[in-house]
Amino acid sequence: MASADLRDELLCSICLSNYTDPVMLRCGHNFCRVCIDRVLDTLKESGVYSCPECREEFRERPALIRNIALRKIMENLLFTQPTKSATCCTYCVDSPELAVRSCLHCEASLCDKHLSAHNKSPEHVLSDPSTSLEKRKCSVHKELLKYYCTQDAICICVSCSLAGEHRGHQVEMLDEASQKKKMKLINILQKLITKREETKERVRSLKERRRKAKEKAAGEAERVATLCTDIRRRLDDLEKKVLSEISMQEKEESLSLSALIHELEIKKDELSRKMRPIEELYNVTDPLTVLQEPDIGDLCDPEESGDEDTGGHDKQPHDGDDLDVAVLSDRLYTLCDVITGIRSGIYVEGPADILLDVNTAANTVLISDDLKTATLTGEKQNRPETAERFQHYQVISRRGFTSGRHYWDMEGSGSGGWMVGMCYPSIDRRGKQSLIGNNNKSWSLLYIHNQYLVIHDRKEIQLSDNISSDRVRICLDYDAGQLSFYELCDPIRHLHTFNVTFSEPLHAALYVCDGSIKILGRSRNVMKT
Repeated sequence: MASADLRDELLCSICLSNYTDPVMLRCGHNFCRVCIDRVLDTLKESGVYSCPECREEFRERPALIRNIALRKIMENLLFTQPTKSATCCTYCVDSPELAVRSCLHCEASLCDKHLSAHNKSPEHVLSDPSTSLEKRKCSVHKELLKYYCTQDAICICVSCSLAGEHRGHQVEMLDEASQKKKMKLINILQKLITKREETKERVRSLKERRRKAKEKAAGEAERVATLCTDIRRRLDDLEKKVLSEISMQEKEESLSLSALIHELEIKKDELSRKMRPIEELYNVTDPLTVLQEPDIGDLCDPEESGDEDTGGHDKQPHDGDDLDVAVLSDRLYTLCDVITGIRSGIYVEGPADILLDVNTAANTVLISDDLKTATLTGEKQNRPETAERFQHYQVISRRGFTSGRHYWDMEGSGSGGWMVGMCYPSIDRRGKQSLIGNNNKSWSLLYIHNQYLVIHDRKEIQLSDNISSDRVRICLDYDAGQLSFYELCDPIRHLHTFNVTFSEPLHAALYVCDGSIKILGRSRNVMKT
C-alpha cells in the first residue's frame, strides 16, 4: 500500500504519468516540463497564469525551477524498477539487450550494437523503442501512418490520402493533429482539476461540519447531564426544606397544645374541688340542714368571671388545620422554578423560542446579538444577497410552528410605525407583495399614526385608535386555526383574531418602518385545558 501511494506521488497531475524532466512552480507543485509549458501556453491568451494544482495566480509567466532531487528519485526508480513496457532488441536472442530504437520499415527493435550496423536509407524510419510496431503502419497499404483524417477521425498513410477512401478529405500531419488534441485534453483537464479542487474543498467543509456536529452533540450531552444533576440536587434540597418545615411546625404545635392541656388540667382539678361541697350538700336529706348551710352555689357560680387562677386566659384549641399550609405551599411553589429551569435549560432554541433569522433579514435591518431585536439602520449590512433574504425592512424567525398553542410579546418603538405578525416560509422575498399582510401567505398587525390595522391578502381592517401601549401579544392556536393580537395594557385588550386553516409552518415576522422591534423574553407554550 505504501509503495502504491509513493508511485502516485511520482505522477504528474497533468499527464498522469511518471515525471519527465520535473520542474517546480513557486507554489511548490511539480510537473513535467513539457506538460506545464503547454498549460502555460494555453493560459497566455487570458493574461493570467495559475497553478493547475492549487490555482495560485501569477501576474507574469512563472519561472520553471528544475527539481533536481525529484529527477534523481525518478531516475533511481526507473533504474531499479524497469517498466513492463521495456522493449528488447529483436536480434539479441541469446542474451537480450534493451532496445534503444525501433525501425518502422523493418518492424524490428535495435540495441546500440545492431543500431550502428542498421541500414541508413530513408525508408528505414527510426522511432522510440516500441513493442507494437505493426500499429504504426496502415493495415491496408502497409505504409507508415503519417496523416490524420479529421473527417473520419483516423490515422492514415500517404496512399489513403491520395488514392484511398480518404481522398479529398481534410487531413493534418500527425504532430499537428496530436497537438490540437492535446490542447483539448488540457482544457478538459483544467476543468476536471477545478472540479476536483472544488470537491476536495466540499469534502473538507463537510468534515469540518461533522467535527463541529460531534463537538456540539458532546457539549449538549454534557449540558443536559449537568442540568439533570442540578435538578436532582434542587429537588433534594426542596424535599429537605419542606420536610424540615413540617417537622418544625409539628413540634411548635405540639408544645403549644401541651401547655394548653396542662393549664386545662389544672382548671379541671380546681373545678372538681369546688364541686365536692356542692355535691355533699345536694345529697343531704334533711331540708333544715340544706337551708341552714351557706349558699355555696352563689359563691361558685360557673357563669361568674372566676378564672383568676388561670389569669383569665381560658385558651381553647383552634379549629381547622394545625399546620400552616400556606407556608408549605410557598415552599412547594419553588417547584415551579425548578420546572421553569428545566424548560429554559433544555429548550434554549426549541420550536417555541422566537429567535430572528439573520439570513432572512434585509440588509438595512440590524439584528441584535441575542437575535431578539430588529432595528432599522442607515448603514447597509454587508450580508450576501441570497434568495431567502427580504428586499424590504423585514425579518422572520428561525423556526416555525406546526402545532400547539403559543404566545409571545413584542415591543415596538419609533414614530414611523412597525408591523408584527406571522407568515409561511414560502412568502415572496422581493417586491411589494413580499410585505407581511400584502399576500395570502401572511397576517400582520400594523401600528402607524397612533392606530392599529390588521392586514391579510392586502385587505385592511382599521381597529380602535385608543392606543395606550406600544406592547402587543401574539397568540397562536395552530390546530384550531386561530391567530390573535392583543394590546398589553391594563387590563389586556383583545384587538383581532384571524380564523384560518393553516397549511404550512408559521414563522413570526417583523417589519421595521422606523426605530426597532423587540421580542420580550421567551415565548410560552400554553397547555390546553
